[in-house]
Amino acid sequence: MDRRKLPGASLFFLIFGTLLLLPPLVLLFNLHERFFGIPLEVIYLFTVWFVLVLGTAVFAYRLPHEGDHKTEDIG
Repeated sequence: MDRRKLPGASLFFLIFGTLLLLPPLVLLFNLHERFFGIPLEVIYLFTVWFVLVLGTAVFAYRLPHEGDHKTEDIG
């Protein structure tokens, strides 16, 4: 991915992740189903949280740092 598009992609990732944690989508998984004794809603929340943490780590690694700018010496 082009470095110019990374800030936009990271913003989209943030907004999409926030939407996944809003009550209308979370309530879709509010069923009486259990996997290994864990409610499906809890599995959904922790899966979304884990994907957001991994995605944030990837974006933090790939985005340019503020100290990486080459400054021109004026004078």
